[in-house]
Amino acid sequence: MAGTSNDMEALHESFRRFAMHGDTSATGHEMNGKNWSKICKDCKVIDGKTVTSTDVDILFSKVKSKSARVITFEEFKMALQELAPKRFKGKGKEEALSSIYALIAGRDPTNAGVSVAYKGGGVDRLTDTSKYTGSHKERFDESGKGKGLDGREDLVANSGYVGNYKGAGTYDNKVKK
Repeated sequence: MAGTSNDMEALHESFRRFAMHGDTSATGHEMNGKNWSKICKDCKVIDGKTVTSTDVDILFSKVKSKSARVITFEEFKMALQELAPKRFKGKGKEEALSSIYALIAGRDPTNAGVSVAYKGGGVDRLTDTSKYTGSHKERFDESGKGKGLDGREDLVANSGYVGNYKGAGTYDNKVKK
């Protein structure tokens, strides 16, 4: 097998990180098709010429068991063994395999294109709590941090009576008479 035990550990760690990416319930032992495509894109296994996203998707379906929707680390390594000669044409099988392992080992999922909060122009002025007036002003403390429910005056009383009912709390008196 190509690669040392350190390379295998780094490869397995990358597999685990990508397997858990975007899924809070994932254990990291199995990878779904979306994360398989992501690891191939992020780690430059897909080059657009020799290996395309279609190739990667077909290979995923080929290595997983028939009814499964995920692949294990062993199936992941089998997929890379099939992908390596195609990605690194002209290299020997072992050399191509170690090259593809080197692309993936130690890599983390990237968050390309993730939106960042816009700060500029009117946004600063609109979100500056020191400029708030009226009832909105009372919902923030001096530092500009929101008070949450404490900052609201009209808290709902769950007494069972309609708001502004004058006889609230008099039922027990009526029953005793």
